[in-house]
Amino acid sequence: MKFAICRTFYQISAILAMTLVLLPARASDQKPSDDAVAVVNGVVITRAQYDQELDVHIKRISRQGTRIPDDQMGALKKDILEGLIEREVLYQETQKAGINISDQIVDGELASIKKRFASEQEFEKALSGMGLTEEDVRIQIQRGLAIRDLIEQRVAEKVVITDAETKAYYTGNPQLFNQPEQVKASHILIKVEPTADEAQKTAAGKKIEEVRQKLTAGGDFTELAKQYSEGPSGVRGGDLGYFQRGQMVKPFEDAAFSMQINEVSGRIETRFGYHLIKVYDKKPARTLAYADVKDRIAQRLKQQQVEKDATRYVQDLKQRAKIEKML
Repeated sequence: MKFAICRTFYQISAILAMTLVLLPARASDQKPSDDAVAVVNGVVITRAQYDQELDVHIKRISRQGTRIPDDQMGALKKDILEGLIEREVLYQETQKAGINISDQIVDGELASIKKRFASEQEFEKALSGMGLTEEDVRIQIQRGLAIRDLIEQRVAEKVVITDAETKAYYTGNPQLFNQPEQVKASHILIKVEPTADEAQKTAAGKKIEEVRQKLTAGGDFTELAKQYSEGPSGVRGGDLGYFQRGQMVKPFEDAAFSMQINEVSGRIETRFGYHLIKVYDKKPARTLAYADVKDRIAQRLKQQQVEKDATRYVQDLKQRAKIEKML
């Protein structure tokens, strides 16, 4: 239940882009049959819709390099069915509330989804692979946004987080607001593969030394990084932004954290190759001030409360609905 509410309210754009599931047919379009997995106030949720949603979840988990254990498959299937029922109950409530999403808004959301694909052809290919049309997606967008607006009106607008609550969270969770020491640095990388022989290492060492000599002669670090660095940050002049200990390989971070601002290192060797590092700024470890994080705390607490209240709201809608389950 909690997952379904998160998808409906806070992750609406992501769920529209990732699932794009077919929607339950209206009662006037379809009658209950052996293919029905549930009927919500006369609206049929079909086996095909259920199987498709289940397939989307399984494939998404597979893309992450994991699989669903057999002993958890039953729980997942139950969650899928409940999610479909909850979305239908919520959508029916949007119709009672007179919530309407304009074509212009739907067009904008559809355009945003299409931008996540390399081309229009890739978007159409993805739809085809799921047995969908663009009109199916438009309907899904319209319903999803209507549900989001319903939750906003019936639940979120009623949630108010007080200063006392944010202050209590801040004082009660000090570990969340401790910011470790940080360094802002750039680097120039000459790659050395782990399998490189001595001749290749010598060539890379000569190249990094030539760059270092250009820096010693007054060369600009950013421009030389753009010209010579073989790392992905090269196009940004080697800029790595701010980082803390544990985010870089140890030889690199040991050097960076021991350097002074505007200092350029000698050759630093890591498993990626040879580096020259320039440190631009350092931030000492500190505790973030309450004033700086108050708004973020309030947002977090409101999200948590909305999820709880939305769960209760949907449960109430389900209790008042006529729901038949065939699974």
